[in-house]
Amino acid sequence: MAEVREKSRTVKPLKALAPFLAPYRVWIVGALGALVSTATLSLILPLAVRRVIDGFSEESTALMDEYFAAAIAIAALLAVATALRYWLVTRLGERVIADIRRAVYDHVIGLSPGFYERVMTGEVISRLTTDTTLLLSVISSSVSIALRNVLMFVGGMGLMVWTSPKLAGFSLLIVPLVVAPILILGRRVRKLSRESQDRVADSSAQASETLLAAQTVQAFTAEDASRSRFGALTEAAFDAARKRVAVRAWMTAIVIFLVFTGVVGVLWIGARDVRAGAMSPGELAQFLIYAVLVSGAVGALAEIWGELQRAAGATDRLVEMLATPDPVAAASPPAPLPERPAGAIVFKDVSFCYPQRPATAALSHFDLTIRPGETVALVGPSGAGKTTVFQLLQRFYDADQGEVLIDGVDVAKADPAALRARIALVPQEPVIFATSARENIRFGRPGASDEDVEAAARAAAAHEFIAALPEGYDSFVGERGVMLSGGQKQRIAIARAILRDAPVLLLDEATSALDAESERLVQYAVAALAEGRTTIVIAHRLATVKQADRIVVMEGGRIVATGGHDALVAEGGLYARLARLQFTEGAAA
Repeated sequence: MAEVREKSRTVKPLKALAPFLAPYRVWIVGALGALVSTATLSLILPLAVRRVIDGFSEESTALMDEYFAAAIAIAALLAVATALRYWLVTRLGERVIADIRRAVYDHVIGLSPGFYERVMTGEVISRLTTDTTLLLSVISSSVSIALRNVLMFVGGMGLMVWTSPKLAGFSLLIVPLVVAPILILGRRVRKLSRESQDRVADSSAQASETLLAAQTVQAFTAEDASRSRFGALTEAAFDAARKRVAVRAWMTAIVIFLVFTGVVGVLWIGARDVRAGAMSPGELAQFLIYAVLVSGAVGALAEIWGELQRAAGATDRLVEMLATPDPVAAASPPAPLPERPAGAIVFKDVSFCYPQRPATAALSHFDLTIRPGETVALVGPSGAGKTTVFQLLQRFYDADQGEVLIDGVDVAKADPAALRARIALVPQEPVIFATSARENIRFGRPGASDEDVEAAARAAAAHEFIAALPEGYDSFVGERGVMLSGGQKQRIAIARAILRDAPVLLLDEATSALDAESERLVQYAVAALAEGRTTIVIAHRLATVKQADRIVVMEGGRIVATGGHDALVAEGGLYARLARLQFTEGAAA
């Protein structure tokens, strides 16, 4: 990270945009052509002005009229070329930024959960929005303006020398005075630009986290604390921006003062030459316009340089995210899974610690074999490692030691997408998307027909409440399903898993939010769904556990007992204690 931040002190990170610009070479060439045309016409215009001014002394009125007509023609061509340049460059900027946003999203949506343990979602969103918006401004505006002003500076200086070498020599003395503050203060602007972007990302992350949990914040009357925290982060972002703006303002003021002081001094010398007859009024006017164009170009470049530095910082952050490696990326080439999945699962001496908790073992020398079509219930206290079994089986993480096999293939060598396509998951806290009930269920199998979706809903005991919604299956359920009850969300999640029709089924307390009647209906649905499939259930309820072919009791990342319900109760120990505390008392209640 330190190395990346060091690079952001220059505009070199902007080179990383090259792969995104490469597919649009034709647009770039067209934009450069229009850019050169506008710069050339702008530099020709002072020549026409000189002819017009000196034309006042011409005896031929027709010749003077021609000079005026030529000036208007040049202005018309300049207007057309400028409009063409704007259209090409702006369109190019919008296209490239859309590609960058897609590339960043496509990358981060596939990163394993380990990435999101280190980076907050708000930080990712900030880079997708704030940073790319800044880049859009640079690509669609600042870069073309910078190139145009470079051409204006170089061409204008050359024509100044051609018009009056003497005055041009005096003008060149100003250049070092202008460049010095740009280089000196520019370093400070680069550092503050990156800091400003980071502070904005911090506040975005805080806002995202608290807004997604607005009900919890309000339930615990933590609004003031959240406001205070967000306010502090926002003020920190403003403070960083204030410092950056102040430095850029000073840099702009110094550059403009030096440039225009130099122009006035040169003009004073030129005025004396006109009075002495050493040059014509038209030549002085021509030189003055070139001087104004060159000084304007220098001032614009000073300001655009600050924008480019900010863009370099934004590019740096985006490239950093694009370059983030996924520790569970597919092997090259990946080991193929059997064409006909059986659903055999084996954990061989597996040990694992989460990346952010390297000193705490989530699983320790864990051995478990599950036969195809078998239903196994994982039981144990919180922190026993039950959810970790699901995480490793879906290869959201790789085991630190040992192997996890599905149908004889080590999941660490398989393509994660192909592996997960064979697994259906019903999480304890179901994820509902801000779309219709139908599309939420269809998420399990995007190509499913409406009839298949409704059949899955019926099997999950969800059809009746969905049909009762204002627009039935097409009803919008709100962000995170806020318009549904907890039990309704869970039944939609179960319907989604039923629709997926995968050979391996993972149920993480799938009936925890259901009432007694719905639970009974869903239990039948789950039992039918589990028929012929390998099913692993994390369960706390007696009814769920009793349906399993085998119960695996876990504690401290290890298996401490295995067997049927009656046998485990008779053995005493952890399962018997859990049965008394959770199962029997819960059933009696």
